[in-house]
Amino acid sequence: MTTTTTTQKKVIGTYGPGSSHWVGDGFPVRNLFPSNGLQLEVSPFLMLDYAGPQYFTPTETRRGVGEHPHRGFETVTIAYQGSVGHRDSAGNAGVIHPGDVQWMTAASGVLHEELHDPAFSKTGGNFEMIQLWVNLPAKDKMSKPRYQGITKEQIPVITLPGGGQIRVIAGEASGAGFATTKGAASTFTPLNLWDVVLKAGEKVELTVPAGHNTAIVLRKGDVTVNGTAKLSGEARISVLSQDGESVTLEAAADSELVLLSGEPINEPVASYGPFVMNTREEIMQAVADLKAGKFGQL
Repeated sequence: MTTTTTTQKKVIGTYGPGSSHWVGDGFPVRNLFPSNGLQLEVSPFLMLDYAGPQYFTPTETRRGVGEHPHRGFETVTIAYQGSVGHRDSAGNAGVIHPGDVQWMTAASGVLHEELHDPAFSKTGGNFEMIQLWVNLPAKDKMSKPRYQGITKEQIPVITLPGGGQIRVIAGEASGAGFATTKGAASTFTPLNLWDVVLKAGEKVELTVPAGHNTAIVLRKGDVTVNGTAKLSGEARISVLSQDGESVTLEAAADSELVLLSGEPINEPVASYGPFVMNTREEIMQAVADLKAGKFGQL
């Protein structure tokens, strides 16, 4: 008989928000990376903004971010409270409500807008979302844009033995006490994106591939990662080593988290505002293409 043992990933750093600012007039965000100097440690992920929680008063004017471009990566928005509408120059449009996910692949380039849904604007209410930027490998940066509007009903849910749950947005979730479950989103490179909710006193061991960069993002609660790193309050992140293939989370209070892991993209990164490419020349080309109208129009 053979036995399988797993090695825990090591916690290499724990951080609070590196910056806080408004994106447009609809997204009050706390940035967890890259403002903390994290880049290689979280590849293929480029940026994580935690928007809210924030109460918005009723208005007839839609708040948010108007028309702007992207090229070379993907934007992923997870809605927890409030609703946001999306429209882009590739002809895609949709509204995400609490529990839904918007996965936009800008790739060769799009113009888009992100505005509070008219119904939410009129009634007002609490707003809470996460936006994540995901890098694309060089071979896919100039591929055709696409859009995945993923409703909460399409996201597989794992009920944990202790009463918590995992929503598998992307990748494949596995761990002690539950069956392996594949996520809803299609990705260009191997990565995991899971919403995790733990009850007070609950402990769970999750399997994450060796070689993946991994991070645990605390939205709110009180959690210990691998018995060493404490995440408490709101908007905190622990970054883990590539070595090892397990992560243990133990909750001292009801907690809401996001697990990110991915195979690193070991290529140069050149970025300028809404463009993420591999060279300065490609950035200059993106600016020229935008001025020439090659990103289309809304």
